[in-house]
Amino acid sequence: MHSIPPASPLSVRRVALAAATVLLSSAATAAPVHAASYGTPTIKLSTSYLSGAVGATADPTVMVTVAQSGADASALTVAASKTSKSSVAAATDVTVTGTAGTRTVAVTARGQGYTDLTLKVTGLGGKTATTTLHYAASPAVQNSADARYLTGASDASAAVSVGGGYLLVANDEDNTLRLYDGSVSGAPVKTWDLDGALGADKEVDIEGGTLVGDTVYWTGSLGNNKDGEYKADRNTVFTTKLTGSGASTALTFGTAGHTLRDDLVEWDEDNGDRFGFAAGTEAGSIPKAIDGFNVEGLEFAGDSTTAYLGFRAPLVPPQSGGKALVVPVTNMNQVATGAHATFGTPIQWDLGGLSVRDIRRNSLGQFLILAGSWAADDNADPYALYSWDGAAANQPVKVLDLPTTDAGAWESIVSVPDLGQSGARVQLITDDGAADLYGDGTEAKDLEHPEWQKSRSTWFTLG
Repeated sequence: MHSIPPASPLSVRRVALAAATVLLSSAATAAPVHAASYGTPTIKLSTSYLSGAVGATADPTVMVTVAQSGADASALTVAASKTSKSSVAAATDVTVTGTAGTRTVAVTARGQGYTDLTLKVTGLGGKTATTTLHYAASPAVQNSADARYLTGASDASAAVSVGGGYLLVANDEDNTLRLYDGSVSGAPVKTWDLDGALGADKEVDIEGGTLVGDTVYWTGSLGNNKDGEYKADRNTVFTTKLTGSGASTALTFGTAGHTLRDDLVEWDEDNGDRFGFAAGTEAGSIPKAIDGFNVEGLEFAGDSTTAYLGFRAPLVPPQSGGKALVVPVTNMNQVATGAHATFGTPIQWDLGGLSVRDIRRNSLGQFLILAGSWAADDNADPYALYSWDGAAANQPVKVLDLPTTDAGAWESIVSVPDLGQSGARVQLITDDGAADLYGDGTEAKDLEHPEWQKSRSTWFTLG
């Protein structure tokens, strides 16, 4: 009988290892392990069009939303991967902030023009997706640090402060009022389309607006259109009622009157045709002529019933160096309800040959006048601010010449600070409708995308 020698320790270990391998192999066969599966990421812009300006502060931004099935949004990265014109903005000029599913995209403009920016999201598993942001940049302007851009329309024509830095702005190319946060550039936070309430087929050509209590009074230009044709909708004075303030501002339509133009013509004829209103309103008469008929300024006296109408045209007399015309309407609160107007003694201001583009009064009874040319092609003509004490016998005093090398026509005074205070600052708004903002020969009012249309507000220190 032969005895079996005991197994060596090494043999035992080899047997155990083999058994373990068989067990692991069996387990793998019974329950296979799969790698994580990720879908293709998605990327969506809140708007595909964005405008900016060279040297701007607080330019508009756009929101981008990203997602990927099987992955948390925080694991995704977003960046610009390509530009179609680096002289306008390079991929490195795009900044994306935020880590959640919604990020903020900002662009720093290098030069005037257009570019398409490709935005790329990279998800887990190396999967990617792209979208295109169509970007337009306007040139640098003077006082750029104090400039903000109000997008969505380009023909800002009248504005009032509604508190908290918010502005209610009219546009002379439509009958929509827009509420903006005046501290930043960007789209309106609220809009009110008044076509239906006004019963208007065409634009009222809103040129003046002022706030009295909770009521904003608005006036059309009252003149013919640029081709010398009478358009009834322009012969409109109307009101809107405000509730709330700042970002919570709400607006309802009030009343409207449609006789002020006719009343002015009749009044002028009854007083010897002093200002030529009948000729200025006849068929074929161009409103923006030195002897034309065009209202742009509206502000109340302290009694809240008499309003000053400031005329862009005519000058008095209608020649170089003529004086600006202001006509007091002594029952403007009733005119806005449809009553015929009554008038006070007309006032003539020596504004150095310029006419009235806006008038604004503060609670102290101090007036600020925005003076500019009567001409239509006036973006490079002189502009100036004048102060006035409200006494008809006293002439306004120039307080500031305004820059004229930038695109856009100075059009609106938002509100008037205490003019006796050192370092007082005032916010003005341009009408950029006729401006070639992006260097392609297209007037801003004709741009296809409202995100590229814009007016500019700027703060100036008076002194």
